[in-house]
Amino acid sequence: MLPFTPKTLVLILSLRLRACSSRNLLSLALSAATAIRTMSSGPTQRQFQLRLDPLTGNSEWVIIEEDEDDGGEIFKNAQQPILATTSYLDMLNDSRRNRAYREAIDKAITKPCHVLDIGAGTGLLSMMAARAMAIGDSTTCRNSQGMVTACESYLPMVKLMKKVLRLNGLERNIRVINKRSAELKVGVDITSRADVLVSEILDSELLGEGLIPTLQHAHDMLLVENPITVPYRATTYGQLVESTFLWKLHDLHGNEAKASDGIRLVPTGFESILSAKSQQYAFHCDAIENEIKLLSEPFKIFEFDFWKRPDSHGETELLIKATNDGQVQAVVSWWILQLDFEGRIFYSTAPRWINLPMNTGAGDWCDHWKQCVWFVPGKGISISKDEVVHLHAVHNDISISYNLNTQVPRTEVMSYGFKGGDFQLMLSPEKIAIYGDTEWRSSMLTAIKNALNGRVDPLCIVADDSVFLALVIAHLSKTSHVISLFPGLRGKGLQYLQAVADANGFSMDRIEVLEKKKTCLSMQDTHQRKVDLLIGEPFYSGNDGMLPWQNLRLWKERTLLNSVLSEDALIFPCKGILKACAMSLPDLWNSRRCLNKIEDFEHSVINNTLGACGELPNPQEGPYLPYFIWQCGEFMKLSETFPVMEFDFSKQISKTYGKAQVEFAEPGICHGFAFWIDWVMDSENFIVISTGPEKRYWKQGVKLLATPVEVGNQKSRSTSECCQAVMEASFDPSSGDLIVSHFFS
Repeated sequence: MLPFTPKTLVLILSLRLRACSSRNLLSLALSAATAIRTMSSGPTQRQFQLRLDPLTGNSEWVIIEEDEDDGGEIFKNAQQPILATTSYLDMLNDSRRNRAYREAIDKAITKPCHVLDIGAGTGLLSMMAARAMAIGDSTTCRNSQGMVTACESYLPMVKLMKKVLRLNGLERNIRVINKRSAELKVGVDITSRADVLVSEILDSELLGEGLIPTLQHAHDMLLVENPITVPYRATTYGQLVESTFLWKLHDLHGNEAKASDGIRLVPTGFESILSAKSQQYAFHCDAIENEIKLLSEPFKIFEFDFWKRPDSHGETELLIKATNDGQVQAVVSWWILQLDFEGRIFYSTAPRWINLPMNTGAGDWCDHWKQCVWFVPGKGISISKDEVVHLHAVHNDISISYNLNTQVPRTEVMSYGFKGGDFQLMLSPEKIAIYGDTEWRSSMLTAIKNALNGRVDPLCIVADDSVFLALVIAHLSKTSHVISLFPGLRGKGLQYLQAVADANGFSMDRIEVLEKKKTCLSMQDTHQRKVDLLIGEPFYSGNDGMLPWQNLRLWKERTLLNSVLSEDALIFPCKGILKACAMSLPDLWNSRRCLNKIEDFEHSVINNTLGACGELPNPQEGPYLPYFIWQCGEFMKLSETFPVMEFDFSKQISKTYGKAQVEFAEPGICHGFAFWIDWVMDSENFIVISTGPEKRYWKQGVKLLATPVEVGNQKSRSTSECCQAVMEASFDPSSGDLIVSHFFS
């Protein structure tokens, strides 16, 4: 019997995500397996993980044993997919980061001391510290008083760290503690306060991994007075920009005004009812450099010193002079890390257009750190060159936020763009852009009108979390009855529909939202009526980081609802087509290539577990990774888009197979394949919604090759190039897994 209830474990998860030292736990949650809690049971350490079934939305708790053999079946089968979808590999391949930390640690640690590494990961920084003190060197270690303590909360990572330390002969010289740093106690876990802190607990926003509370506890309880720290300081910077693309990602009211369909997801007077959350979003701004107009010089926002205890709250008022006429629609921000006391070793996440100091130079593309974007509410603020903009910046323990205007005093700026007490339904920026896209809306409305044509008093079920479809059906058909399942939104979806009903000309007595989640419906739930129309976009709230085919949950739910469907019921969309394209993705591939020596420390032992690409002794199939292709650095299509398999929603869910011939249209180096689903909305195949890279609103699934292949078209083919490939695929409805194999010729 488990000592924790699921409710308690969920609370523990929320605390870990708020301030943890493990790498990218949020990504792990989206990957359907997040570390929850470590507990002690005799000599054995256990940790719970939450596994999510993408086709049902159901989850289960799984226990990981710390004393399992690293080569055991549970570790290989359960842990590898989890770790292979995190950013550890990308981070470890960041040579500029690794070199900066090594130089700073070598410079800071000049004599034996106690070093604490918080968020130790694979132990790279711990090993650097041990080497700086010559710990492990047989000629000096006898007289050395040096000690390294590595603190890492995520048990699967601890297991990998121990393998790395063992491979480098340092397993006896670095003490590994599987706890959060906030759980450490001097005299219990560590013998004395540490003289030096080395850490890398930074996200793209800087604070999101719990930097401030971690440093606060460390200075209060774990470090000596005036400790040495690597890094030494971090400074955040920002710049005012205009960008139509960024505007589309948050201003649904402004974009919807261009639509002539009569549907108002954000009616006048309800401008904030459906919006993206007011926060900074990690974003590869280099990918839209040509779509950004700079409206100011870069400006310094906050400075955080690692060597002293930080405050939980900080704010600053800045006066920023406009350098161009334009519409301020976003604040782009980044940070610069000063790793040493003297200020000679730096690392920056600035976009390419920023002229950095000579010793801060830009490095290779990486995904673990990006720039951040803060959306200015509404259409933004109009400014003229040389006009002064007031920006008020505030930080708390885990985030930074902004308010700005050109003239209003601070008391008014603080409430700019918000209505106190108003209900708000928060969706991702990409979903906001989709709902404001006139082409997408037109396609959806046409399909719904065709489906409702000739049907009197139809009963319609919205199977997913689409508030758009529920609203449109009620608006178009005054006699329809709509049941919205809203598996993720639940009551929030109902509140939203109630708020916008009058503005869209329908009565809420024709719409109901089931109060409890059900695996299937009975005739009692449908008021003894058969369902005429079953629809979805498909869209499931919270699934923004999922792979494209995991939205086939709609097919699973259509199957569970089969008993309440009428004989002539329309399923919408009627089918999905898995599409693919061969891609050149050098930046993405290099960010996930196999590890060998990192600053002279061997890491090859963890390549398979982290899903690395490259020449490995025993290559395994790499994971499918969800990415916005257009944000993956350099990329190029090498083949025409081709269909791999079809999913027929008129039938119940079943195993599906497909085979495709890949013809390479362009010569180049193939690093892998991108996959997505085109949703066919009508039986005539006339209305198709593609989730491919072109619209930039959906993530694709990427399958990287173990080894890149040189390819060419028939006309330019050389003896060393492949001009064709065969792809075979299968979909398993019991697990939602997609299995793809390919053969180059």
